[in-house]
Amino acid sequence: MTVLVISAPAFASPEDSGAKSEKKKENHFKFYGFIRNYFAYDSRESASGTGDLFYYMPLDRDLNEAGEDLNAKSSFRFLAITSRLGVDVSGYSFGKTDMGAKVETDFYCMSGTTAILRLRQAYLTLGWKDLPFTESEKASVSLKIGQAWHPMAADQPDVISLASGAPFNAFNRSPQVTMDANLGKNFTLTASAIYQMQYPSTGPSGSSANYMLYGILPEFYAGLSYRTGGFLARAGVSILSIKPRSTGDVQIEDSANPGTYIPVESKVSDRMTSFSPFLYLEYKHKLLTVRAKTIYASAADHLNQVSGYGVTAKYDGINEDGHWEYAATHTSSSWISASYGKKLQGMLMVGYIKPMGAGKDFVDTAGNYYFFSKDGGNFKNLASMYRIVPTVVYNLGKFALGLEYEVTSAEYGDTVKANGAVAHEGESVNGFTASTHWITNHRIQLMTKFTF
Repeated sequence: MTVLVISAPAFASPEDSGAKSEKKKENHFKFYGFIRNYFAYDSRESASGTGDLFYYMPLDRDLNEAGEDLNAKSSFRFLAITSRLGVDVSGYSFGKTDMGAKVETDFYCMSGTTAILRLRQAYLTLGWKDLPFTESEKASVSLKIGQAWHPMAADQPDVISLASGAPFNAFNRSPQVTMDANLGKNFTLTASAIYQMQYPSTGPSGSSANYMLYGILPEFYAGLSYRTGGFLARAGVSILSIKPRSTGDVQIEDSANPGTYIPVESKVSDRMTSFSPFLYLEYKHKLLTVRAKTIYASAADHLNQVSGYGVTAKYDGINEDGHWEYAATHTSSSWISASYGKKLQGMLMVGYIKPMGAGKDFVDTAGNYYFFSKDGGNFKNLASMYRIVPTVVYNLGKFALGLEYEVTSAEYGDTVKANGAVAHEGESVNGFTASTHWITNHRIQLMTKFTF
């Protein structure tokens, strides 16, 4: 199958393209956007972003001396910062190469009181059509270069919330080079090299893109899609390989005191590698759409998945090179959604998350375990979580009015095992009997949206 990609012609010869090598079919700029307002009520304190509109999960209880949960307080906000503006560019070609582009921006709330304009998407596209495949079918190849949706985040559930199902669904836009090869009418092969920017991995220095910067390698993605009629199936895997530390301490002999060893900062060969596969299914028939996705996330907090990684060994003793070894924690994140209707549209999403720990024990789960953390909350003690989201939307031309009820319930535990897994209720760990408790947030959200 790979020979099909190699056969793509990059440019036409001068004889094919005529006197002018560049040919402009049409100058087509399509501006688009919307004005969107959210009115959101939460029954308790939660981890959230973008003016609290991007919702993750309820925070664990914060008990005072009297046993009162300080996080059990409701809130309400009304914001228009998620309004969007973009432009699509199409209609250009160079020989047999089609060219296009997209630039898209919206607003982002940095401090809770100030909204700034930010880059959402910005990429160019190159495409080649009618490539040889079989006797009866043709192939096509396209390249996307720039910031765009991560391939694992592009398929989203039927909700109106800003988070688009996160953290049950992957959520990430990053700089990338993505190739889509359409192999006939049914199959599409996708391959990507992805760099971190807005959604970086966590590690010893907090959340930072430097782990990929000094690790040299981008994140790699490979996927295969099959489409027939109203059915779509897509499977893929993300491969992440980062360098959590560039320098570390090594023990060298003190020349002034032979037999005495002192720590010296030196370059180290740390590397953490993880694999995150997923499966997506979709069915459309007239006004009905059903979608489902499951992700086996490993060290995928950069995808807004509840996972991370920990240190399993340290080689920083005498006559050792100072490097650390790592293991990723694994999390099962799944959701299913359905939508029906056009003018009056009903939607429902159900999601479930189960963190499962790593395959090895960590050196410790305090200072050497780097995990999904949002809005001041560290969710190492999350045992499981579910979400149910019924939605109704009334579409009147370019205007839409949506009402959504979102219940998110998180199970928190008081004991984290050596591999990062949370002990379940009644489990004995080192002579201690673990317990868990549930925390639930009720979010009611009204949306108004005018699209242009």
